[in-house]
Amino acid sequence: MLSMVILYQFNNYQRASFLNYTGGIASGFYETVNNTTNYFSLRRINDSLMNENARLRAQQLNAYYQSGFTLSSIVDTVYKQQYSYIAANVVNNSITKRNNYITIDKGRAHGIVTDMGVISSNGVVGIVTSVSENFATIRSALNSGTKISAMLKKNSAFGSLEWNGDDPKFSSLLHVNKHVPIKVGDEVVTNNYSTLFPVGIPIGFISEQNLEAGDNFHNLKIELYTDFSTLKSVYVIRNILKEEQKTLENNLKVDN
Repeated sequence: MLSMVILYQFNNYQRASFLNYTGGIASGFYETVNNTTNYFSLRRINDSLMNENARLRAQQLNAYYQSGFTLSSIVDTVYKQQYSYIAANVVNNSITKRNNYITIDKGRAHGIVTDMGVISSNGVVGIVTSVSENFATIRSALNSGTKISAMLKKNSAFGSLEWNGDDPKFSSLLHVNKHVPIKVGDEVVTNNYSTLFPVGIPIGFISEQNLEAGDNFHNLKIELYTDFSTLKSVYVIRNILKEEQKTLENNLKVDN
């Protein structure tokens, strides 16, 4: 040990080499600490931005319903909130199966229940199917059992978005009447026939169309806005008036 001290004290070259070596170790250590700190800091920032986006989505006009006739003097009291949004991160996802599912890091403790619609920043994602205290699974739009009520944005002609299992970038819009004028590029959005999604949520656009002789409905291929292969975060939709609507409609079924 004494010889090392003497070597360090009286040999400039050895002292410089030692300082460079220990400096490199310290630099590497602080770089690792800094990278780790930055990672968790970015994660917190991302979660904060998602929560802010959820709040802003809840303030959009399609998150409200109109409760009466619009009068200029009471325009702020005419609309009442119908939808709120819960931000969540994707922790598991599949796109290569016939029936694909997504797992998120929010559950019952965060207000999520089954049969809630789920969207991304780009468009429709799927429907909540099961919930635990801190997690939930979503039946993806890339699932043969998922049917999402949709319409053409330009004329409100409605149909059903259903996936045929072929390509995760595309789906099909079924049951659009043959008399409806169709063009490639027409945008497809959600309609108000479902309690899961607000009207006007983007889904995709028509990439191919076909109408065989004798068919009553268009065969429409839809290019999806949501890229399921890179999906990292979602928003779960809470329809505040859902139970009221379902109760009323169930009473009609009993009467019939």
